[in-house]
Amino acid sequence: MLVSKLCWTFFLLSCAFGTHRRLRASEAFLLGTPSSSLRRRRLPELSRSQTRLLAVTPKGSGTDQIAIMTQPIGDETAESAGSSEEETSSLYDVLKPPSGADPFDMVKGQLSVLGDDIRELVDTDHPVLKLAASHFFSLKSGKKFRPTIVLHMAKICAAAFETAGAGDEAGAGGKTEEEQAAIFERQRKLGQITEMIHTASLIHDDVLDEAETRRGFDAVHKVYSNKVAVLAGDFLLARASVLLARLGNVVVVEEMAKALDALVTGEVMQARARPEDLSTFDWYIRKSYYKTASLIAQSCKSAALLQGFLPGSEQVVAAEKFGYHLGLSFQIVDDLLDFTASADLLGKPALSDVRNGHATAPVLFAMDEHPALKPLIHRKFKNDGDVDLTFKLLKQSKGLQRTKELAEWHAQEAARWLSVFPETESSQALVRVLNRVVTRQK
Repeated sequence: MLVSKLCWTFFLLSCAFGTHRRLRASEAFLLGTPSSSLRRRRLPELSRSQTRLLAVTPKGSGTDQIAIMTQPIGDETAESAGSSEEETSSLYDVLKPPSGADPFDMVKGQLSVLGDDIRELVDTDHPVLKLAASHFFSLKSGKKFRPTIVLHMAKICAAAFETAGAGDEAGAGGKTEEEQAAIFERQRKLGQITEMIHTASLIHDDVLDEAETRRGFDAVHKVYSNKVAVLAGDFLLARASVLLARLGNVVVVEEMAKALDALVTGEVMQARARPEDLSTFDWYIRKSYYKTASLIAQSCKSAALLQGFLPGSEQVVAAEKFGYHLGLSFQIVDDLLDFTASADLLGKPALSDVRNGHATAPVLFAMDEHPALKPLIHRKFKNDGDVDLTFKLLKQSKGLQRTKELAEWHAQEAARWLSVFPETESSQALVRVLNRVVTRQK
């Protein structure tokens, strides 16, 4: 009942944002490189013999389809990564990022009032609802990851727009200082909207997962109640929709609606998964896209649209692809840390995903070497000893190593799409963000 209510709420709000479109699976699709007019470096095609089913990606530009994508894994990954000078000649290397200022400090001043702005937006006559909705924004925690990404992408797009020719397919032209300042303010508000949607999804997720804490503090539903938490999440989404409408860009409204649609799809997938779904990489990556990467991808794409680039332009496509790969890399590292960080910090694995019945990349990779894991995954590790056996077999496999390689591959793909844009301080900053994503320990 609670799952149905939350999903129905998400659906209604996503319809209010714009035209509701169902995300559909399509035929196998290998992500292309940026076209020759803007490409900085040629990247190699992957041979069929080197590939395994691993990831999904938005197919083309301006569509809401999700398509299968292939990528080398395991031992082949390291070999293909360094097999020729041409293959490693991309503009950026996420493992060796350009030096520079802290990416979060670079936009700290522009985001310093974000919490205050959001608390003002969620002001209501109901004191409990107001406190619950502003709960996380009142805490001095988190680096405001998503708004930081949006602001850096905004600055990158501004530089690209300025350098694009008048006849460019993007439809670019010069902007006055006042016009550009107004655009950046709308992009800053987009960052607020993204953070509000993300926080609302966390509040709802914590109710569904019966989580005790979030970001080191009590979850909203533990401080108040399930009912108040659900209403607080709904309220944040409603306020975000109002702020989004005020941006005055119908295309951006529709794109952000797709992100909400994806959040609903992810929750429905998780709630209605069949046992056989849980042991497939296709299902795992799709869910990761819907629940995590979609919001980052659509936010980056919307930043480019607000700058004035036309839908379908290479800059808009590149912004979306960057966000897509960054989002997947972020989620895959999160799943990796559920095993490695807990073991380092606690002396034994917390394995919260496994204990909650979720098979993530490390376990799925381990299953390739230890098929005995499949029935455990199908029954969501519910039998006595399932969790301990899963961790034992994982340690005897290359699951953690292959998960790390997959996260790094997605991060490098994000950097590859970033190279479509002119090199700026913000583009270098995002490469450093990618490095932090794949090297973080918590």
